[in-house]
Amino acid sequence: MNVKTFEEIMGRFRTIEFEESFQLIVAIANGGIIPAAILNQRLHCDLQLLKLHLRDDHQEQLYDEPRLLEPIQFDVTDKKLLLVEDRVKTGTTLNFAKQLLEKKGAAHVATFAVNGKADYALYDEPCFRFPWIS
Repeated sequence: MNVKTFEEIMGRFRTIEFEESFQLIVAIANGGIIPAAILNQRLHCDLQLLKLHLRDDHQEQLYDEPRLLEPIQFDVTDKKLLLVEDRVKTGTTLNFAKQLLEKKGAAHVATFAVNGKADYALYDEPCFRFPWIS
């Protein structure tokens, strides 16, 4: 499996352009935590976790649809959000999370992926290993 270096990925984080501003970053846990933390340092807005489960550690799908592991405990009402995931394969988890946040009252939810199809993405390539995963 191809591996991107941390420096290479960070270069993309530093140069990606956002066409809008956000009031809150929401990381899909666990994969979105590290990318969201990096974006938090750049965008200077609050960060919250949305705990979902769909795939195992080997990226094998476990359920027909994602499962919310704990209720959303943060306010998204009328806020512009950036929803962050590491890898988007089918879009199932990202779309599920986006719908949850919109139902909770988010004004706008833009999506971000390190790799895959999203409103903002660093890469859209065949699957590669992230340098922060052992």
